[in-house]
Amino acid sequence: MAVQHPLELANNGSCDDDGHPLRTGTLWSGVAHIITAVIGSGVLSLAWSTSQLGWIGGPVALLCFAIVTYVSSFLLSDCYRSPDPVTGTRNKCYMDAVKVNLNSRKQSWFCGFLLYFSMYGTGIAYVITTATSMRAIQRSNCYHKEGHQASCEYGTSLYMLLFGLVQIVVSQIPDFHNMEWLSTIAAIMSFTYAFIGLGLGFAKVIENGRIQGSLGGVPTSNVADKLWLAFQALGDIAFAYPYSIILLEIQDTLKSPPAENKTMKKASMTAIFVTTFFYLCCGCFGYAAFGDDTPGNLLTGFGFYEPFWLIDFANACIVLHLVGGYQVYSQPVFAVAERWFSKKYPDSGFVNNFYSIKFPLLPRFQANPFRLCFRTVYVVSTTGIAMLFPYFNQVLGVLGALNFWPLAIYFPVEMYFVQKKIGSWTRKWIVLKAFSLVCFLVTVVGVIGSVQGLISAKLS
Repeated sequence: MAVQHPLELANNGSCDDDGHPLRTGTLWSGVAHIITAVIGSGVLSLAWSTSQLGWIGGPVALLCFAIVTYVSSFLLSDCYRSPDPVTGTRNKCYMDAVKVNLNSRKQSWFCGFLLYFSMYGTGIAYVITTATSMRAIQRSNCYHKEGHQASCEYGTSLYMLLFGLVQIVVSQIPDFHNMEWLSTIAAIMSFTYAFIGLGLGFAKVIENGRIQGSLGGVPTSNVADKLWLAFQALGDIAFAYPYSIILLEIQDTLKSPPAENKTMKKASMTAIFVTTFFYLCCGCFGYAAFGDDTPGNLLTGFGFYEPFWLIDFANACIVLHLVGGYQVYSQPVFAVAERWFSKKYPDSGFVNNFYSIKFPLLPRFQANPFRLCFRTVYVVSTTGIAMLFPYFNQVLGVLGALNFWPLAIYFPVEMYFVQKKIGSWTRKWIVLKAFSLVCFLVTVVGVIGSVQGLISAKLS
């Protein structure tokens, strides 16, 4: 076992002319990263969201969020390099782009807080989703063996712990540049379970002989309850779409030429088109199949008892996908923490030394004591919080609504103004400001509804 300082490792590896790891990403690897990030736990709540908004509001909301997400990605991809989007200096992460373009330390810190809080929260949501999918496999087998009237009730804590143990191991992947294979597998898994959910919903509609649901969505006893649920549904959809918090990290993996922003815009358009198709199909067919009884989680909350093996396979695909999805949102957090500690304690062997380790039948890899400890504590903390608040729809709604406007809309719009030198009260300025205001109002109502739902679920 040999020890090396990170500077030696950097000198021994391949780097581009900016001193960063050699970028080999393509349009299709970018699409895979985006799909892995976007088609995650959010897709499973869309049938429930559609049921709350009804046959008009549900599909319209899904399409509007798709358009908003593309506009956001279009604006943000031009901020990867500054001051020129093609020849300027690279901004490797979202926080760097805010710091350079807005030249405000306060806004940079505020952005960083929201950014890493969102990534951390997404990790918590993925722990919850994985546990519910693993529990669904056990329930499906129980119903098949004991009959449809069996109670088949199981907890999720054990499954959360198992997922946490897996993530402790997987989290030792060095960085985003080493994750292309994991994102590809995760993207394939997301397509697989989305297709299964779509197919099962379609089959249920045929079995029923009619399309269920109504224009106004699920009825409630009073207007206030309807508003809470509609607001929470908007929060869930807001969680399902945007990937702005990791867009620049994905863009930083792309090779050039062509210019990274051009490749990223094409990747975004392709991924959002594919995602929207699946979202509309899963949301609408799920609602058409179950109407007012649409479950909160399309594959884990309802009675698709047979073929039980298909339900098991779909939920296994969700678990495999979220192993990669968790890493897509965690690696940027790991990177910024490790860079900060390395600069803060440049002479610390615990922080900076890497040890070369070789296990039988496995390739040699570089282990770092700080990386092992920090990433393990991070995974343990997300797992612990998920065990305290295992409420699927409510957690997704809170996370989506809190971060939708500031990270997906406000900062990209403000940076675009600076990048393109757009003056106040020009036509483009007015249009983008109005766009930002509407999205802000959506965030406010989404936060209100989702927090109310989370508190109600915890108290009950």
